[in-house]
Amino acid sequence: MLRSISDLDDLQYYGKSVFMRVDFNVSVNDGVIGEDYRIRMAIPTIEYLAKRGAKVILASHLGRPKTRDQTKSLEPVAKRLGEILGNSRVSFVDDCIGNVVLDKIKKLALGDILVLENLRYHQEEENNDSLFSRKLADLADIYVNDAFSTSHRKHASTYGTTEYFKVGRIQSKERSRISFDDKRKATQTFYGRSGRIKD
Repeated sequence: MLRSISDLDDLQYYGKSVFMRVDFNVSVNDGVIGEDYRIRMAIPTIEYLAKRGAKVILASHLGRPKTRDQTKSLEPVAKRLGEILGNSRVSFVDDCIGNVVLDKIKKLALGDILVLENLRYHQEEENNDSLFSRKLADLADIYVNDAFSTSHRKHASTYGTTEYFKVGRIQSKERSRISFDDKRKATQTFYGRSGRIKD
């Protein structure tokens, strides 16, 4: 079923962990963000979810690292996001799967925002590896794809992971419904785990 993000009752987000695929592929030089436009464009959706009591988990790639290259870390992005939002509810974790990440999510308060480390530190991301996809899906109850520019790629975070979120497929064709920028059109896709969200 295709619906707008705002068509879900607010209580459907309350207390849920939301895996939100964003495009934070920005320029970073010596830990300093050069242009934060892509970060700012995701803020309306982030705030929409956080204000409804969701634990917001942000996942992105940055560049094309072949190894765990510290210059491609999303930690500076997390810091910049916190500065833009003007609060201390944004945190960072130095991986995107595993027990450390799961423990971090469990400790999040409602409305908190967690930025995961660069998805492409794991080659399984671009290979759309099924096990990696499942591990990403295990982080959350609801999936949101806000990364319009990467939606065409059959990568784990944009394609494989969605197979594990079966109920409540929602698509918002006009970002203006949840954004202050009514001129920008995008496609956002939402999935909920079976049994967690009801049609």
